[in-house]
Amino acid sequence: MKQRLVVMNGQRVVQTTPPGTVSFEAANNVVVGKANGLKPGVYNLYSSLPADKQQSYSGQILHADKESVFQKTGVNIIKHSRSDFDKVPEIGSVISISYNAQGRAESAAATMQQGRGLKR
Repeated sequence: MKQRLVVMNGQRVVQTTPPGTVSFEAANNVVVGKANGLKPGVYNLYSSLPADKQQSYSGQILHADKESVFQKTGVNIIKHSRSDFDKVPEIGSVISISYNAQGRAESAAATMQQGRGLKR
């Protein structure tokens, strides 16, 4: 069962493939809420990487379900366990997530980073 997040028309839609299929043609669509500042596009949640508790991740929160919190960090999507959070971060917020010695997630507002953009 694969999941992807589609952001369009100011809405977030989670598409889930039926068991035993890999194509999103027969996917179940569930509107999960407003876009909350997420860029329109398709985010493949099934290709997310599990969070390494030794690292810190900075980026925008894409989606949270019963088991996981998904964060976009650059080109990767990181999958954090929802049980590691005392309070689940707000969707669309840009935060930095690190883990303490007990393995609990600590979130703080992300600092601005200077980078190069693509411009013509």
